[in-house]
Amino acid sequence: MTEGAQLARAEAGPRYEVFHTDCPARDMVDHVTSRWGIWVLISLRSNDLRFYELRDSIHGISEKMLAQTLRALVQDGLVRREVAPTTPPQVTYGLTEFGRDVGEPLTDLFDRITQRLAAGGTSATQRPAISGTFATRRPAQQVERSS
Repeated sequence: MTEGAQLARAEAGPRYEVFHTDCPARDMVDHVTSRWGIWVLISLRSNDLRFYELRDSIHGISEKMLAQTLRALVQDGLVRREVAPTTPPQVTYGLTEFGRDVGEPLTDLFDRITQRLAAGGTSATQRPAISGTFATRRPAQQVERSS
């Protein structure tokens, strides 16, 4: 019995077969397009941020999900993690050159969406228009944090 197309091993070459289940590019695309991966890449596009700054800029993300997302994006080579030798250690996250390349079209896509909403375009949820240019924080409900 031969393997199906989805289970066949992707051949090494100039292009990856992203529809194959074992394609390494597929995992990276999943990380970038995950619920929180896009927001992390967009948040880091203009400057490096510490963990709590990222958490505060992405409304609705839990610390656990932010840590998991950052770990995956660092492993994929999209985000760099710098630890300053201080007590306690200061950890800063920023985009790698590859992360900037991947994040650019995401930022362009988000800019187009927010411009359309600001211009009175309609959406399924009828969200209020975002004023001004692209904002780091997306509109979301405030999440109560327990101390």
